[in-house]
Amino acid sequence: MFRGRYEHTIDAKGRTSVPARYRDVLAAAGERRIVLTSALDPCLVAYTGSEWAAFEERLAKLPQFDRAVQKLKRIYVSGAVECEIDDVGRILVPPTLRDHAHLKKEALWAGAGRYAELWDKEEWARHFETTDAERRDMAARLAELGL
Repeated sequence: MFRGRYEHTIDAKGRTSVPARYRDVLAAAGERRIVLTSALDPCLVAYTGSEWAAFEERLAKLPQFDRAVQKLKRIYVSGAVECEIDDVGRILVPPTLRDHAHLKKEALWAGAGRYAELWDKEEWARHFETTDAERRDMAARLAELGL
Protein backbone atom coordinates (compact mmCIF):
# COMPACT_ATOMS: atom_id res chain seq x y z
CA MET A 1 0.00 0.00 0.00
CA PHE A 2 1.24 3.45 -0.92
CA ARG A 3 0.86 5.92 1.94
CA GLY A 4 2.20 9.33 2.86
CA ARG A 5 3.42 12.44 1.05
CA TYR A 6 7.00 12.91 -0.05
CA GLU A 7 8.61 15.88 -1.74
CA HIS A 8 11.31 15.32 -4.35
CA THR A 9 12.87 17.24 -7.21
CA ILE A 10 12.91 16.52 -10.92
CA ASP A 11 16.26 16.94 -12.63
CA ALA A 12 16.92 18.44 -16.07
CA LYS A 13 16.64 14.98 -17.67
CA GLY A 14 13.19 14.38 -16.16
CA ARG A 15 14.27 11.96 -13.44
CA THR A 16 12.82 11.91 -9.96
CA SER A 17 13.37 9.68 -6.97
CA VAL A 18 10.71 7.20 -5.97
CA PRO A 19 10.24 7.56 -2.20
CA ALA A 20 12.11 4.89 -0.23
CA ARG A 21 8.88 3.68 1.39
CA TYR A 22 7.33 3.19 -2.06
CA ARG A 23 10.41 1.31 -3.21
CA ASP A 24 9.92 -0.95 -0.18
CA VAL A 25 6.34 -1.66 -1.33
CA LEU A 26 7.63 -2.50 -4.80
CA ALA A 27 10.44 -4.67 -3.44
CA ALA A 28 7.95 -6.62 -1.31
CA ALA A 29 5.99 -7.30 -4.52
CA GLY A 30 9.21 -8.35 -6.28
CA GLU A 31 9.08 -5.42 -8.69
CA ARG A 32 11.73 -2.91 -9.84
CA ARG A 33 9.46 -0.90 -12.09
CA ILE A 34 6.22 1.00 -11.92
CA VAL A 35 3.54 1.72 -14.46
CA LEU A 36 3.16 5.48 -14.68
CA THR A 37 0.24 7.08 -16.50
CA SER A 38 -1.72 10.27 -16.90
CA ALA A 39 -4.72 10.86 -14.64
CA LEU A 40 -8.00 12.73 -14.86
CA ASP A 41 -6.46 15.48 -12.71
CA PRO A 42 -3.22 17.22 -13.71
CA CYS A 43 -1.05 14.57 -12.09
CA LEU A 44 0.38 11.13 -12.80
CA VAL A 45 -0.62 7.81 -11.30
CA ALA A 46 1.88 5.07 -10.41
CA TYR A 47 0.88 1.42 -10.07
CA THR A 48 2.75 -1.77 -9.33
CA GLY A 49 2.68 -4.11 -12.31
CA SER A 50 0.15 -6.39 -10.65
CA GLU A 51 -2.18 -3.52 -9.69
CA TRP A 52 -1.99 -2.17 -13.24
CA ALA A 53 -2.83 -5.59 -14.67
CA ALA A 54 -5.86 -5.82 -12.34
CA PHE A 55 -6.95 -2.31 -13.41
CA GLU A 56 -6.71 -3.25 -17.10
CA GLU A 57 -8.73 -6.41 -16.43
CA ARG A 58 -11.50 -4.33 -14.81
CA LEU A 59 -11.45 -1.95 -17.78
CA ALA A 60 -11.70 -4.85 -20.24
CA LYS A 61 -14.96 -5.97 -18.60
CA LEU A 62 -16.61 -2.58 -19.11
CA PRO A 63 -18.70 -1.79 -22.21
CA GLN A 64 -16.24 -0.82 -24.93
CA PHE A 65 -18.62 1.66 -26.60
CA ASP A 66 -19.47 3.57 -23.43
CA ARG A 67 -18.10 7.10 -23.96
CA ALA A 68 -16.82 7.41 -20.37
CA VAL A 69 -14.97 4.09 -20.69
CA GLN A 70 -13.46 5.16 -24.01
CA LYS A 71 -12.31 8.45 -22.50
CA LEU A 72 -10.80 6.69 -19.47
CA LYS A 73 -8.89 4.29 -21.73
CA ARG A 74 -7.61 7.19 -23.84
CA ILE A 75 -6.33 8.97 -20.76
CA TYR A 76 -5.06 6.07 -18.65
CA VAL A 77 -4.13 3.25 -21.00
CA SER A 78 -2.70 5.27 -23.88
CA GLY A 79 -0.54 7.25 -21.46
CA ALA A 80 0.80 4.24 -19.57
CA VAL A 81 4.57 3.67 -19.53
CA GLU A 82 6.61 1.11 -17.63
CA CYS A 83 9.34 2.97 -15.75
CA GLU A 84 12.40 1.09 -14.55
CA ILE A 85 13.73 2.16 -11.16
CA ASP A 86 17.47 2.72 -11.47
CA ASP A 87 20.10 1.70 -8.92
CA VAL A 88 19.73 4.97 -6.98
CA GLY A 89 15.92 4.77 -6.83
CA ARG A 90 14.96 7.13 -9.67
CA ILE A 91 12.61 6.87 -12.61
CA LEU A 92 12.65 8.80 -15.86
CA VAL A 93 9.29 10.52 -16.38
CA PRO A 94 8.64 10.79 -20.14
CA PRO A 95 8.17 14.34 -21.50
CA THR A 96 4.52 13.79 -22.47
CA LEU A 97 3.67 12.73 -18.92
CA ARG A 98 5.66 15.61 -17.44
CA ASP A 99 3.66 17.97 -19.66
CA HIS A 100 0.33 16.43 -18.61
CA ALA A 101 1.12 16.91 -14.92
CA HIS A 102 2.84 20.31 -15.41
CA LEU A 103 5.87 18.83 -13.65
CA LYS A 104 8.70 21.29 -13.27
CA LYS A 105 11.36 21.21 -10.55
CA GLU A 106 9.45 20.46 -7.32
CA ALA A 107 7.37 17.28 -7.20
CA LEU A 108 5.18 15.64 -4.59
CA TRP A 109 4.38 11.93 -4.33
CA ALA A 110 1.04 11.24 -2.62
CA GLY A 111 0.07 7.75 -1.54
CA ALA A 112 -3.46 6.67 -2.40
CA GLY A 113 -3.54 3.06 -1.22
CA ARG A 114 -3.21 0.75 -4.22
CA TYR A 115 -1.49 3.44 -6.24
CA ALA A 116 0.47 6.65 -5.76
CA GLU A 117 0.11 10.01 -7.45
CA LEU A 118 2.91 12.26 -8.68
CA TRP A 119 2.09 15.99 -8.65
CA ASP A 120 3.85 19.22 -9.37
CA LYS A 121 4.12 20.76 -5.90
CA GLU A 122 2.35 23.97 -6.94
CA GLU A 123 -0.45 22.03 -8.70
CA TRP A 124 -0.93 19.99 -5.51
CA ALA A 125 -1.41 23.18 -3.48
CA ARG A 126 -3.88 24.59 -6.04
CA HIS A 127 -5.81 21.31 -5.99
CA PHE A 128 -6.72 21.93 -2.36
CA GLU A 129 -7.95 25.47 -2.89
CA THR A 130 -11.65 24.76 -2.48
CA THR A 131 -14.65 26.82 -1.55
CA ASP A 132 -16.87 26.15 1.45
CA ALA A 133 -19.60 24.96 -0.95
CA GLU A 134 -17.20 22.47 -2.59
CA ARG A 135 -16.18 21.11 0.83
CA ARG A 136 -19.84 20.72 1.85
CA ASP A 137 -20.62 18.92 -1.43
CA MET A 138 -17.66 16.61 -0.88
CA ALA A 139 -18.71 15.88 2.70
CA ALA A 140 -22.25 15.10 1.54
CA ARG A 141 -20.98 12.76 -1.19
CA LEU A 142 -18.67 10.95 1.22
CA ALA A 143 -21.57 10.54 3.65
CA GLU A 144 -23.61 8.98 0.80
CA LEU A 145 -20.77 6.51 0.30
CA GLY A 146 -20.82 5.61 3.99
CA LEU A 147 -17.64 7.42 5.02
